[in-house]
Amino acid sequence: MNETIIAKLVQTVVPEPCFTKIFTDFELFNVDCLKIIISKCLGYSIILGSILVKLPQIIKIMQAGSGKGISMLSCVFELLAISANAAYGYQHGFPFSAYGEGVFLGIQSAIVIVLVLLYGGRTLGGILFVLLYTATMGFLISPMAPKELIAAMQGANIIIVMASKLIQAYANYSNGGTGQLSGITVFMLWAGSLARIFTSIQETGDTMTVVTYMAAFSCNCVLVSQMVYYSKKSKTE
Repeated sequence: MNETIIAKLVQTVVPEPCFTKIFTDFELFNVDCLKIIISKCLGYSIILGSILVKLPQIIKIMQAGSGKGISMLSCVFELLAISANAAYGYQHGFPFSAYGEGVFLGIQSAIVIVLVLLYGGRTLGGILFVLLYTATMGFLISPMAPKELIAAMQGANIIIVMASKLIQAYANYSNGGTGQLSGITVFMLWAGSLARIFTSIQETGDTMTVVTYMAAFSCNCVLVSQMVYYSKKSKTE
């Protein structure tokens, strides 16, 4: 029984037929299987990391008691992109390792938006936002959601992702600094989007998903560069 449980756990990262090829036929250096294993490991690592990726941002806002420097429009666009991608992956039956971080990032992104609203004195807006977002996600992952709608949302994701990142980048430029934006969160999102390019190619083969992550990575490079630049600038002043 224990061996069966262990085998099933191993198969989450070494699915068939690779499980048989490696552990029965001892094809330890099968290139195709190694790609799948690397992709699975990266995918689940990203999901584990996503559980905490925005926690530094949330803590920073709560400690400051302010959402200063956080672009609400950027946050909303980012949440739209994350949610659309998660719904697209779920509705298309992709492996959870290919889109699972969207669930945790969506929750944390929603918390960031709520905190910004609360600290901005808009408590009712925060409550209404939670109700609206919960209802929307419930609909998008339900059988009632038209496949055409999900596909259209994913298609628009490239523009939404780029808009969310570049709006924040412009806010940083306008403010002459990054405010309460967390450098740890920005870097983790940058690393995650880079890894997702590979896992999306390997596990989904979906061009739209791959291009979306490529766009996210490119824009995250801009935010990382700003974090480095403004961090050095503040130290020299």
